[in-house]
Amino acid sequence: MPAKALETVVSALERAAEIDRGGLRFVARDESERLFGWPEIWRRAEAVAGSLQGLSIRHGERVAIVLPTGIEFFDAFFGILLAGAVPVPLYPPVRLGRLSEYHAQTAALLTSSGARLVLTEPRLKSLLGESIEKARPDLGCRAAAELPLARFEPQKISESDLGLVQFSSGTTVEPKPVALSHRALMAQTQLLNSYWPERQDFLATGVSWLPLYHDMGLIGCVLPAIALPSVQTLIGPELFVARPALWLRAISRHRAFISPAPNFAYGLSVAKIRDEELEGVDLSSWKVALNGAEAVAPATVRAFLDRFEPYGFRPEAMTPVYGLSEAALAVTFSALDRPVRASAFAREPLVEQGEAVPDDDGQELVSVGKPLPGFRVEIRDHDGAPVSAGWVGKVWVSGPSLMEGYLGRPEATSRALVDGWLDTGDLGFFHEGELYLTGRAKDVLILNGRNFGPEAVEHALGGVAGVRTGCVVAASWLPEGGQGEVLGLFVETQREAAKAVIEALPAAAREAVLAATGLPVDLVEVLAPGTLPRTSSGKLRRGETVRRFLAGELAPPKSVSALSLAGAFARSQLAYARLKLRGPQRARG
Repeated sequence: MPAKALETVVSALERAAEIDRGGLRFVARDESERLFGWPEIWRRAEAVAGSLQGLSIRHGERVAIVLPTGIEFFDAFFGILLAGAVPVPLYPPVRLGRLSEYHAQTAALLTSSGARLVLTEPRLKSLLGESIEKARPDLGCRAAAELPLARFEPQKISESDLGLVQFSSGTTVEPKPVALSHRALMAQTQLLNSYWPERQDFLATGVSWLPLYHDMGLIGCVLPAIALPSVQTLIGPELFVARPALWLRAISRHRAFISPAPNFAYGLSVAKIRDEELEGVDLSSWKVALNGAEAVAPATVRAFLDRFEPYGFRPEAMTPVYGLSEAALAVTFSALDRPVRASAFAREPLVEQGEAVPDDDGQELVSVGKPLPGFRVEIRDHDGAPVSAGWVGKVWVSGPSLMEGYLGRPEATSRALVDGWLDTGDLGFFHEGELYLTGRAKDVLILNGRNFGPEAVEHALGGVAGVRTGCVVAASWLPEGGQGEVLGLFVETQREAAKAVIEALPAAAREAVLAATGLPVDLVEVLAPGTLPRTSSGKLRRGETVRRFLAGELAPPKSVSALSLAGAFARSQLAYARLKLRGPQRARG
């Protein structure tokens, strides 16, 4: 196969359609399925491309997609690419009670990307009205059935053309439009496919429930399937959250080789999947269970192994990884032939001097492995100078799939990209040749002049009764006129948690954090499910959580008694008086 065949996503799709094997399989709520072969996907994309050309969409212009997981998403995505334009996937509205927040965010993303048109479906079009009114894309918002019929004229698309605008996660700042070329997308795709020889067998299907507006779901799962070509089985993220067993049942049913997920999904599977839903399930085919997009918790990994090893899941399959939108996804992978490597480091040297000193009684961290072929990773201090192995610093990466920059933001681009290296904003260190992450530079907890990673504090609540899996935020801030920062915990409760469990949760949370980290917690705020602010890809926004707390915008669970609510209100008023936020606090070196 000549290398030129995979220069662009379009050429890869065209080749897959000619080979005529594999495609995209969609799983419905009742577990019925429908498979679309690559030739049919190509024909459907041509129809949309012709319609876009009929609307005078020109080469390089951006078209936003607001669609759930389904064939219509890919009609739009590939149709935009065939027309020579650039897709901008955005997340659909999922919380009808928070539409005003959704509209403000979506309008900002549409404006930032410069999208001329929004493609959606009739059901969502009515919900998007305010977003469209705010952003005013000149061609408006249309469903596929409203597009004009027009003949498709093939476009000349080069590897240097933009192939995707993928918004950064926005955990600490507003999301930025990451501009990824076809060259970067295909470099990442071929890198992933070359990393596991077994995947060269097109029958080694993948399964994913990850959102298609997220790089791990779109770039990491769909593009490799096109390049082989093979079958990729897709489940809507809303279906996974409602019934996680659908994920594991699909892996078993299709003998899937690879399936990725963030750490919280493995914990959610342990908590919500019932034994009766696993009847006949065999996970022995699952060779690569990628674990990325957020910090990997050793306790979650152990719980998943304990729960699902009896169903054939192998410890070696769990594969912690590290990547980010600005690198078109993956940067480091753990070894595929060994269980997760978790190491413990003395807490005091780690937080006070930034030195990783092995200590069996210290803080446990998970290795995210070594750089993928073609990538380089350096740990640098705040002045940009490399530091020695075993010392914490900022993570810088270079490699074949880095972004072109942030679309329309030259100043932000020049800060992030320096001489071919990307400043990721993450903190970490190398130990025995492998990368360990300690958090985001802007999310660091600053307490009495010392820096702590919030993940260790948040993970300490993993076994506390009543805590919703993956729904804990640890944050610190400096009160106006105060003598030092305070440490606050914001904890969502499980929907089924009893009132007594909820009322006992603050004390239990304090005890768990003190035992795991030695840190005293100043304030525990118990919240209703779904309250914590998240990015479009589901990551928690710590700084925004504190801002909303101080503004009185975080809701307590409804099951708390009136007396407890009055107490919570009084505590909140006291907090507002004593702990006024002076602004986001940056990590101090």
